[in-house]
Amino acid sequence: MQPHAQGSQGPDALARGMRFQALHRAAGLFVIPNPWDAGSARVLATLGYQALATSSSSLACSQGRADGAIGRDQMLAMVRPIVDATPLPVSADLEAGFGDTPEQVAHTIRLAAAVGLAGGSVEDAMDHGAAPLSISEAVERIQAAAEAAHALPAPFTLTARAENFLRGKPDLDDTIRRLQAYERAGADVLFAPALPDLAAVREVCAALTKPLSFMAGIPGKSFSIAELQAAGVRRVSLASSLYRTALQALVGAAQEVLDTGTFKYLDRALPSARLGPLMSGIPPASKP
Repeated sequence: MQPHAQGSQGPDALARGMRFQALHRAAGLFVIPNPWDAGSARVLATLGYQALATSSSSLACSQGRADGAIGRDQMLAMVRPIVDATPLPVSADLEAGFGDTPEQVAHTIRLAAAVGLAGGSVEDAMDHGAAPLSISEAVERIQAAAEAAHALPAPFTLTARAENFLRGKPDLDDTIRRLQAYERAGADVLFAPALPDLAAVREVCAALTKPLSFMAGIPGKSFSIAELQAAGVRRVSLASSLYRTALQALVGAAQEVLDTGTFKYLDRALPSARLGPLMSGIPPASKP
């Protein structure tokens, strides 16, 4: 696998945008994992994933910051190496669109496309921990984002997120109303993180005509691929779970050295000889 040459709205962006759209139209579902830098993007591409997405939490934490603490320019600067690392389409977590007005959200979409992204998600809550916006306010922002996305020269898949279940408002009926409104406003994919059970997932899927993305990164609210596919899900995001798993391995290994003075974690570490092949696109001989 050769590194992708550049991120731009050119012929390569057209191909990746079309590829990303096709994944959502194909039968069944696909899993979209979330790298936090070029190296993790290369590894995930080597393992055979068909598309990548960023997580705002993973990007922020990789810089020693809390989720929501990095701005649009820094986020896009961090996304570009991920886009350039592989030929895969990449979608970005654009949080609430990095703007107070619909026009600013639309500008964020255009900037995201300019770094080579094939898609992005926009949430309906402005700040981390804040309650969701009113449906009418959120629709204005999603509509502006959709109009900007669909006016681009290369396909850009817009995902609209209803944040109710992450923001202390576990109201399934309101969540469905929001997703339906965002669908009418032009979103290409709908997303409601932290749905409580498979029955809720099925109900949401049945209420929509466009693809639903599911977040598998929440303990106790992640179901098997087979269960999600049967429920009607078309895309599964791993959110920050891969980063958190990697960080847990780091904490465990470093704590072992401090607490016991031993290095047993080395028995679980990826061999140094595998690093080069993984970065070069040579998949493992057997599943890890």
